[in-house]
Amino acid sequence: MMLHPEASAPELSVIIPMYNAGASFEPFMASLLSQTLQSLEIIIVNDGSTDESAAMAHRYAAEHAHIQVIDQQNGGVSRARNAGLAVATGQYVTFPDADDKLYPEIYSKLMAMARTDDLDVAQCNAERVFWGGDNAKPLIPTDRLQSTLVLSGAEWLGKALATNRYLHVVWLGIYRRALIEELNLLFEPGLHHQDIPWTTELMLNARRVRYTDEVMYRYYVHDQSISNQKRTGMRNVEYQRHYLKIARMLDEINLRYKNKVKIAPSIYRQVTKEALTVCHSIRREPDADARQAMIADLITSKTPRRMMRNARGVRQWYQLLLWLGRIYRWRKA
Repeated sequence: MMLHPEASAPELSVIIPMYNAGASFEPFMASLLSQTLQSLEIIIVNDGSTDESAAMAHRYAAEHAHIQVIDQQNGGVSRARNAGLAVATGQYVTFPDADDKLYPEIYSKLMAMARTDDLDVAQCNAERVFWGGDNAKPLIPTDRLQSTLVLSGAEWLGKALATNRYLHVVWLGIYRRALIEELNLLFEPGLHHQDIPWTTELMLNARRVRYTDEVMYRYYVHDQSISNQKRTGMRNVEYQRHYLKIARMLDEINLRYKNKVKIAPSIYRQVTKEALTVCHSIRREPDADARQAMIADLITSKTPRRMMRNARGVRQWYQLLLWLGRIYRWRKA
């Protein structure tokens, strides 16, 4: 791989939060080192790993001049990404996960899109594979969402969310670093699924966005991933608080930008959608005390008011009223 001239910035900074990536890390790095884009820097943020991946990261850095490692105490994905952003020098940045795989041309193709159309964001499609298997399916079905011309970020996000298949994951694209710095946009420390508010605010500020439905990223679904773990009792109560916080953050974003950009109904709907996740969890929770704790969190956080403020469409209003009726009936006096 040809390194960028020392006097000029690389086109792309690849920021990788890494915590105990284990056996997945080596194939991920092999896919990263096989990239056809020549002008990039790789920033591995070792977030307090206790397995062999920390030593492997330093070995890669010793062997490749365009790789650096930041070691820090375990603080979660958000702090790791923020640490990488603080030292990134690329014109664009991206955030792949250390247990996934990249197609060789993902970054050369996304950068070509960004250069051609002066984009703030270029995004692609991915494929989803369950760990240990090889049955890959598109993350976003092409019959739901196809390649676009240049759109504003608000237009693109509204269109994507309306498919009910789009995921707020930062590894789907590259992002203009100057825009991130202009917004002083950081990932929320300690928040699970922090990609959701981050990408929402970025898109509402992005002027030029383009999407290709070409699959160029392989996303592995693990049983131990945060979203796939089964939780009951107080662990579930704590986890659902992340969704309540996301609903609050999305509502605050909508209120900040409602007079600046045209916010599509699907963008408003995502506030209520995230909060309804908590309602479904309350129904499934087997522990009575935990159910009451989640109901109390939902009500005292004023989430019902946010849900009503952002609900859009007959179907979502029906779901909202149905679930709020259940929640207030289930609540103990």
